[in-house]
Amino acid sequence: MCTNSSAHGLLTWLAMAELIRRLDVRDAVVIGAGSMVGAGVFAVWAPAAAAAGDWLLIGLLIAGIVATCNATSSAQLAARHPESGGTYVYASIRLGPSWGHVAGWGFVVGKTASIAAMASVVGAHIWADRADLVASIAIVVVMVINIGGLERTVGVTRILLVVALTTIGISIAAGLTGGPTATIAVDINIDGGVFGVIRSAGLLFFAFAGYARIATLGEEVIDPARTIPRAVPRALGAVLALYAVVGAVVISHLGSTGLAASATPVADVVATRGWRWAEPIVAVGATVASAGVMLNLVPGVARTVVAMARRGDMPRTLAHIDGRRALPLRAEFTVAVVAIIVVNALSLTSSIAVSGVAVLTYYALTNAAALRLRASETLWPRWVAWLGLVGCVILIASLPTSSLIGGVAVLVSGIAIRFLAVRRCTSTVA
Repeated sequence: MCTNSSAHGLLTWLAMAELIRRLDVRDAVVIGAGSMVGAGVFAVWAPAAAAAGDWLLIGLLIAGIVATCNATSSAQLAARHPESGGTYVYASIRLGPSWGHVAGWGFVVGKTASIAAMASVVGAHIWADRADLVASIAIVVVMVINIGGLERTVGVTRILLVVALTTIGISIAAGLTGGPTATIAVDINIDGGVFGVIRSAGLLFFAFAGYARIATLGEEVIDPARTIPRAVPRALGAVLALYAVVGAVVISHLGSTGLAASATPVADVVATRGWRWAEPIVAVGATVASAGVMLNLVPGVARTVVAMARRGDMPRTLAHIDGRRALPLRAEFTVAVVAIIVVNALSLTSSIAVSGVAVLTYYALTNAAALRLRASETLWPRWVAWLGLVGCVILIASLPTSSLIGGVAVLVSGIAIRFLAVRRCTSTVA
């Protein structure tokens, strides 16, 4: 990870093969929406309802506001720095290499944990008794699809997104037009209160975080200064509207206690309204939606790995771009292998917990980097970035203590490894 000089590192970086710009606004919106409309909309409601109770939709609104602030910061930074790597690149340039490493490490850790979480959902729906095995196979399948290039990824994502949206549409229709509602009697403790609402926002944020996928495509979108600022708000706005409708339906038909106890709330709405025939369809839809998120997360994380490897924060061999396919195959393979290890080592809850802390840290640094933009470079008022930064910090603090300890421990370990590597490098040069 050591380099003799910054000039040598820059020349090495420039000499590497480049990714190809081939995605327009519609492609970017599809990728962004496909990265969000996944397991979150099918599974995130229960823990959020346990925290907020009947005020769940307020928590969703708070999560949406923070996500919007983060999205605007990501978009304007991506427009100024159209490179793969997202906030790892932005923070390195605007805040310094150390902060860039924290952002990059946070993204890689958080999103790899998200891949594992999505794979676990797929495994639970397909074969619960062998969920880890199915989850591992699902990751391999996603990696193979991505080897076909971004055009194939976008094409498959379109199909998966249609299936997921159709499934959600069936559930909404059941909630609005079905027969008498069957009650779900449960006895569960609801946290409630202001703090509970904020905690629910922190948990619900997990379902929004996929829009960063658009920013990581900086080297692969056509006219990034125009495409990214347009694609990010469109994808996020559409998904926020969808989540609001789904959230209203599930809490109105299951109640806060019933929702808090449900592992499959969208499917339960269909069941309680008498649409038994639709339950298998919803199960398939949840599986497909999770696969769609994985399909976009793997290449997104891989491109951040490429950016970090280019700067020496990861082994430089991971910066290799396959000349024939113009894809970072080594990085994608590495991400897939690590995700498989996480699937078999951590539970779904632990994966989501680590992801929440790491990803919110990543977005806090995104907003901090946006605050370093000059007035002539900004596309939105500075107070939006301030609101996003403060919001991320508050949501991190609201997460369960065990989540904070686990997430912070992983982040600190990455920082410590880089510190030791830089120190060793400095000693060698001296």
